[in-house]
Amino acid sequence: MSDDKDFNPDDTHFSDEELEAALAGFEKEFENDTDTGDDDQADSAADAKSIDNGADTQAADDISSSVADAVNEAMADVVDPSAGFDNELAGLLGDKAKMALIVTRIASADLLAAFCQLSDISAACIGANQGAVAVLKNLDGDAPEAAAKDLTTVVSGMVVILAVNRADKLEVSMIMQGQVGQTFAPPVLFSSTPRFVEDLMLGIVSLNQLRTQGFEVVESADLDHDQAMQILADHTKRGRGGRGSHIE
Repeated sequence: MSDDKDFNPDDTHFSDEELEAALAGFEKEFENDTDTGDDDQADSAADAKSIDNGADTQAADDISSSVADAVNEAMADVVDPSAGFDNELAGLLGDKAKMALIVTRIASADLLAAFCQLSDISAACIGANQGAVAVLKNLDGDAPEAAAKDLTTVVSGMVVILAVNRADKLEVSMIMQGQVGQTFAPPVLFSSTPRFVEDLMLGIVSLNQLRTQGFEVVESADLDHDQAMQILADHTKRGRGGRGSHIE
C-alpha cells in the first residue's frame, strides 16, 4: 500500500520541453529519410537517363552501320574487286578511264604485244581474226591517248582505233602517225570488231574471263626487248612466206 501512496501520475507524462525535443528528433529523422529517398530517386533518374542515352547512341551506331552497309552493297554492284576500290571509284568519277582499248588490223596477239613492248606500252593483247586488241593498263589522265600516239609513231604506217570509257562515256577515234584523226560513234566500232570489244568496253566481261574462254592473251610486260624483236623477225619471215599473221 505504501507503493500506491508513493505513485505520482504526473511522473508518466512528458514535460512540454521534452515533448518538443522528441518531436524535433522525429522531424529531423524524417527529413533525413526524405533526403535519402530524393537522392535515390535522383540516382534512379540518372541511371534511366544514362540507359536512354546509351540506347540512343546504340541506335545511332546501328543506323550509321546500316547506311555504310547499304553504300558498300551498292558499290559492290559496280566495283570489280580485282581492280581495287580506289581505281574503280576514280573510273566512276572520270578521273581515269574505266577501260581503254587499242584496236588494230594485226591478227596475232604476240605480235601486237611485241609492238607494245617496243613502244613502252603496258597492255594485255588479245588475238582475233578481225584484228588483235590491246587492253591498256595505264588509264590515268590522257595516258590511253598517249599510248596510241606512241604506238603509231614507233610502228610507222600503223593505223589504230582507240576506244576509251571515261565515267561511262565512250569515245572512239582513229590514231595515225601520232595524231588523233577521225572520231566514230561507238556502234560503228562494235559492228566491225570482235564481240568481246563491246563487252570489255561496257564491263560485261573481264580480261580473266576471256582467258578462261580460250582467247589468246599476251602481256607486253612479259616480253623483253630481245624477245619482242625475235617475234617481229618470226612474223616477218611468215609474211614473206605468205603464211601466218599479217600487218596492214
